[in-house]
Amino acid sequence: MTKNASWRALSGAVAVVVLSINFAFAQNSVADFYRGKQVRIIVGFAAGGNSGLYGDVLGRHMGKHLPGAPNFVPQYMPGAGGLIAANHMASRAARDGTEIAITSRTAAFEPLLGNKQAQFNAREFNWLGSANIENSVCIADVNQPVKTFDDVRKTELVIGGSGADAIDMVFPRLANRLLGARFKIVSGYNTSNDILLALERREVHGFCGIGWAFLKLRKSELLSEKKINILFQIAVDKAPDLPDIPRVQDLAENADHRQVLEFLLAPQGMGRPFFAPPGVPAERVTALRKAFADTLKDPEFLQEAAKTGLDIQFVSGEDVDALLARTYATPPELVSRAQELLHAK
Repeated sequence: MTKNASWRALSGAVAVVVLSINFAFAQNSVADFYRGKQVRIIVGFAAGGNSGLYGDVLGRHMGKHLPGAPNFVPQYMPGAGGLIAANHMASRAARDGTEIAITSRTAAFEPLLGNKQAQFNAREFNWLGSANIENSVCIADVNQPVKTFDDVRKTELVIGGSGADAIDMVFPRLANRLLGARFKIVSGYNTSNDILLALERREVHGFCGIGWAFLKLRKSELLSEKKINILFQIAVDKAPDLPDIPRVQDLAENADHRQVLEFLLAPQGMGRPFFAPPGVPAERVTALRKAFADTLKDPEFLQEAAKTGLDIQFVSGEDVDALLARTYATPPELVSRAQELLHAK
């Protein structure tokens, strides 16, 4: 071996040792910080909803994957489709890694769309990742004359909705404005379960924005007993087991309308996003991201998630960052068009 080659080998070995020492130091520092502490999971919705369940189940398992093994405790902060929780994380949450949150998948896009209630920069949050990729559907009570989307262009269908910026309000409004639908939205329900209960009581006759996995895993009797018809999918890609049900963008009759719908479907790629506030020390963000990723492949977590009826598909924090970067780079004229349609009276 030449002298230069020997030096290169020695330098490489030293670099590996230094990196190992730095990693061990960071791990010890994180463990020392979290040991004996409590981490709050801020849930941007009322208890009993799907987001709350994701927070509850994650909280029971994530502590064992984070150095120092802190306890995770959910705290509910409902309102404005998850924006109250997101605003809290931006302005009032502890910046030390003892608070993380789950809000609606649409919350991160509200500043881009000009929502003045969204008082945060979504790209400054430390995204830990998402627990799934969301595919939602629009359903109608089988006893209604509306059997397909073409029917709702001719016959009014009363549907339940939650917050003004929630998916179950946004896409029915867009379907009315762009696709000629006749949805009548009754808003004010807190959770998916509340809307489904209203459907069961015949207070409403449809729900446009229920998760397909949620429906299959936790409300399967609606499918097995043929109590509903599926009108369309709200998804970037079709669910493999719904090949004949159109996506909402497939129903658009011109390219302009299709582009707007595809732009507004971006949040589906981060179905159940978890994040920490800005300003958390980098080594704790790294540890939280790793703990989140390790939790989502933990057999005990996956077993409980399956029993609870939660669909799990890991999306990394880096992938969420990339999705937001792409969406925030959307041409201004397309964003303006979407804003006009969303805010039209």
